[in-house]
Amino acid sequence: MTALTLSTSGAATLRADALVVGIAKGPGGPVVAAGAEAVDKAFDGKLASVLETLGASGGEGDLTKLPAPSGLKTPLVVAVGLGPVPEKDETFAAEALRRAAGTAARALTGVKKAGFALPVESVEDAEAVAEGALLGAYNFTAYQDQNQADGKDAKKTGGKDAKLPLAEVVLLGAKPRDKAFKAAAERAVALAEEINRARDLVNTPPNDLYPESFAAVAQAAAKEHGLKIQILDEKALVKGNYGGILGVGAGSAHGPRLVRISYTHAKAEKSLAYVGKGITYDSGGISLKPAGHNETMKCDMAGAAAVFAAVVAVARLGLKVNVTGWLALAENMPSGTATRPGDVLRMYSGKTVEVLNTDAEGRLVLADALTRASEEHPDAIVDVATLTGAMMMALGSRTFGIMGNDESFRTAIHEIAEEVGEQSWPMPLPAELRKGMNSDTADIANMGERMGGGLVAGLFLQEFVGEDIAWAHLDIAGPAFHEAAPYGYTHKGGTGSSIRTLVKLAERTADGDLG
Repeated sequence: MTALTLSTSGAATLRADALVVGIAKGPGGPVVAAGAEAVDKAFDGKLASVLETLGASGGEGDLTKLPAPSGLKTPLVVAVGLGPVPEKDETFAAEALRRAAGTAARALTGVKKAGFALPVESVEDAEAVAEGALLGAYNFTAYQDQNQADGKDAKKTGGKDAKLPLAEVVLLGAKPRDKAFKAAAERAVALAEEINRARDLVNTPPNDLYPESFAAVAQAAAKEHGLKIQILDEKALVKGNYGGILGVGAGSAHGPRLVRISYTHAKAEKSLAYVGKGITYDSGGISLKPAGHNETMKCDMAGAAAVFAAVVAVARLGLKVNVTGWLALAENMPSGTATRPGDVLRMYSGKTVEVLNTDAEGRLVLADALTRASEEHPDAIVDVATLTGAMMMALGSRTFGIMGNDESFRTAIHEIAEEVGEQSWPMPLPAELRKGMNSDTADIANMGERMGGGLVAGLFLQEFVGEDIAWAHLDIAGPAFHEAAPYGYTHKGGTGSSIRTLVKLAERTADGDLG
């Protein structure tokens, strides 16, 4: 993991391998942002004009590397775009700082130490820069030869592995001795480390990550951070009548698991339950996905990874709230023992479900976990899942949908998501769509109308939430796994979507800001 240091050094005196400065997009060209004054002076006040000559604009995602002049203690200056110059009396948004820092960190792969002299006007700014840099400084290289550097002979590159992330982020402009700044740095480190842990899980190939091995990772983390954990294996699931989880995992050689991982605080007054879909590989089962739709289905456990990471992050931050994570883990495979379209499953709740499509499996494992979570009567439940392609069709690849049974709770989560820089949108649960799941054989079918499929899935899940419990459903099918070009602090592959939202929700609950 990349190290984070708060430094009292100035930009001109910091000894580092690179120095990151910000530029904004002004009406007449790039404008040097606060924090880079000493660097501009080293360029004789011509940094903006030099960057403009090199094609820089200051727009978001803009990045230019140039050799440092003799007045600096670093050989390389990295100018990163922050977007439009803020209006008078305004500052750069936290997400603009987060993305700029992430863009720079991604460009500094293979570098040992970089100073970040971006605009830091407050504790919140410092945390945003730190968070963005630590999330940008990520590479998943577990399955790549560490003796090779971008496919080149290691001997020709001096043994340097160009795929290793930036080793150390030095944050300038913060106050190392100030308690608030120190706390912000510690929060950024804890959050980034857990998001990157979730990214690793999502990126791990399914031949190595299956329900049992995922549960083992959670067990190790629980031991490390003093969390309580309970793992229900196949025998325990059969004994407990978890028909949904068992039905989805029936076709796989790797048996399903239900993991309960919990953090408690002695002074907590509220409790939250987070429920995550953990399909470690989704072939579609007997309703097999066609070629072109199954190659990235290792990411179908991103919801469980997010819940797991959020609980550990909450524990590391010592928040005054009780949080329990439920990881519903299964592998959805076709075989002679797999659940068939037309089968009826008796769920943990006692309800029966007619399985019309085995590729609508996430809602089945979540249903059992939601019922079990409801038995503990938490103040609120949030489930997270890469649930439907329909939500991607509706909201695209960067925005997750939010549904729920309590409008104020749904709104609060939407506002929190926007605050922490995660794109989201509230979605309805139209009552008229419920009748499409009526079954002649069972209490309910796992499929309904095709149009509004993401909303139908939400209505299905609502059937398994306990009475008088505020509940929200986050469909992260779009943003959980990024397949396009990297941007900001977002890499290709697992993103850690919704983790920041879940942690901030726990913080708000601990502070008494939510009901």
